[in-house]
Parts: sequence; structure tokens; C-alpha cells
Amino acid sequence: MKKVLHIVGARPNFMKVAPIHRELARRHRLVQALVHTGQHYDLQMSDVFFADLGLPPPDVHLGVGSGSHAEQTARVMLELDRVFSDQRPDLVSVVGDVNSTMAAALVAAKRLIPIAHVEAGLRSFDRTMPEEINRVVTDRISDHLLTPSRDADENLRAEGIDPARIHPVGNVMIDTLLRSRQQAAALSTVRDLGLSPGHYAVCTLHRPSNVDDPDRLGGLLDALAFIAERIPVVFPLHPRTRKAIAAASLQPKLDRSRNLRVIQPLGYLAFLCLTSQAKLILTDSGGLQEESTALGVPCLTLRENTERPVTVAEGTNTVVGTDPDRIRTEAARILDGGGKQGRIPERWDGHTAERIADLYERLLT
Repeated sequence: MKKVLHIVGARPNFMKVAPIHRELARRHRLVQALVHTGQHYDLQMSDVFFADLGLPPPDVHLGVGSGSHAEQTARVMLELDRVFSDQRPDLVSVVGDVNSTMAAALVAAKRLIPIAHVEAGLRSFDRTMPEEINRVVTDRISDHLLTPSRDADENLRAEGIDPARIHPVGNVMIDTLLRSRQQAAALSTVRDLGLSPGHYAVCTLHRPSNVDDPDRLGGLLDALAFIAERIPVVFPLHPRTRKAIAAASLQPKLDRSRNLRVIQPLGYLAFLCLTSQAKLILTDSGGLQEESTALGVPCLTLRENTERPVTVAEGTNTVVGTDPDRIRTEAARILDGGGKQGRIPERWDGHTAERIADLYERLLT
């Protein structure tokens, strides 16, 4: 039997790999192995997601940890070169746009192993974003480009990609959300936080462009405090953001706002319980833009651009940038009943993993 090697490195990858791994395992036509690079190494940022998503323990855990982009990418490449030699996969399946994604694609390409990139074709057109570099490089060297939306197809065609390499399969992360929603709804997360469904906001911040700039981070915290005067704002604090707040002496801004609820990062199910019942989501996360559209919850993206424009054109997302005044204005509009309704994009139907499994079987059997 031919072997598919799945590469994950950070928790956005886990939600995308889980349904593919589950579907291939159900069919018993291909051998699978799961490699966790350890790009996210904190228990709350990584291991708990495996349990929530029903992913088996990784067959290989590299434990590369943190470092600069160059250091992290280099360590993943060195370790994966040995793994590929041992595992001898027939197809390397990479997902998303983290450093581990690009590193795995580079090593596989050098070894002439076919590569499938799940979530291909997304573009922010902002080369200052490390993820954009990862996306572009991975797509150029991957053999099979599995796209989540029509804009991704168009981006790849505009870059001169052979249409035969482009496979519109849909958004596999939505498979995980739809499968998990009922289980998440049964949790007491919202009640435990003393909140009422539909009467709170959720915010996540982690991108370096937002949290590593003290002035920008301070302005964002001011905007959150303003929103918290009208509605509780739950703020699961990413480790990077926590360190940045401490380094910039911004903790007093959090302490002064009684309704700005800073909590530890949550597992997948607890966080889905929280976001699915929110009035408003504020984020710089790409994945949460998609999830909010699938959930029908208005979302304000705290960035100047997005690689997921379908969430704006068809979904509930509005890109508002990082100007505190605009964030306040747009949040007030939503709280006053003016949030976008949106609709679910094409092929965000919970069956993407089946289409991916069909493709992998055609390629390998």
C-alpha cells in the first residue's frame, strides 16, 4: 500500500489534517503517518488539540520548538530529511502556511517526492507577512494544489500554474468545525465564564505586526477596552502576546478594564463553544475569519489585508485594520445590530476531506 505522510507544526494545521486523516483511515486503502514538527510546543497550544480533534499521537514528533523564522525552518528541514529517508512516503501532504509547511515542501521537492498542498492559492499580496512567503513558495513547488475557494483558483491561474495541478476541494477546516459543533455546544465554557450567549465578544491577537509594535498593541488594547464598556470581551492570551504586553508595560491597560476578560488559551472544543455563541469576534487570525463565517458570527479582522477575501465578499468578515477609531466605530455598528449576515461559501459543506481522500486515492492507487 502507498503511504501518505501528513506534516503538522502548529495548531491551525491540526484542524485541517484531522478530517483527512480520519477519512483515509476509514477507507483502509492508503497507509498514513503523522509527523508533528513541534513548531507549537506549549501544551495549551498543541497537545490538547490532538485530544479534542481525535487525532492519534504523532508517529514522529520532532520537537523543533521556537526560534527565528530561518532557525525554525532550517531545523524542520534537517529533521524532516531524516524522516523522509526513514518513512519513504509516496506523497507528502502539507496544510496551511506555517514555517513547517514550507520546510516540508522544500525537503520533499529536493527528494522528488510528490507534494499535495491543502489550502493552496490563498494570497494577501503582502510580502511582509511570513505566511505569505510560505504560501507562495509552497504553491510553486507543490505538485497538487488543493484550493478552498474560487479566489484561490484565480490566484494560481494568474501566477501561471497549470490548471491540471489545481484541485478545488473546499475548506477542510470547516469539516472539523461542523463535526465538532454539537460536542462544543454541550460544554459549559460560556457559563463558567459568567457570560450569556450572544452577549459577549471574543478577541484573539498573535501576529507579530500587531503584538510586537508597542504603540499598535497599545492602541488595540484601548479599542478592546472601549468595546468592553458595552459588552464583555473575552481575550484568550497567546503566549507571544502575553510576553509583548509585559515587555511594553501594557498590563495596566488590561487591569483597568473590568469587562476585558483575559484568560489562558483554550482547547479547540472550548474555544469553539465560546466563538459559536459570541455576538462579535475580533481577530488577526486567518482561520478564525473562516470559522466566524461558517458560524454566522460577525468578525472584524484587525489587519490591513486578508488572504481569505471570500470571508469578506460572501461571509461575515470585515477588514478594519488597526486604527482604534475605526475598530470602535465598526464594533459599535455591529453591537447596534448592523453586523453582516453573510452566507456559507461553495464547498464549505463538511465533505472536503472526502474529496481530498478521493484525490489521494486517484493519485496513489
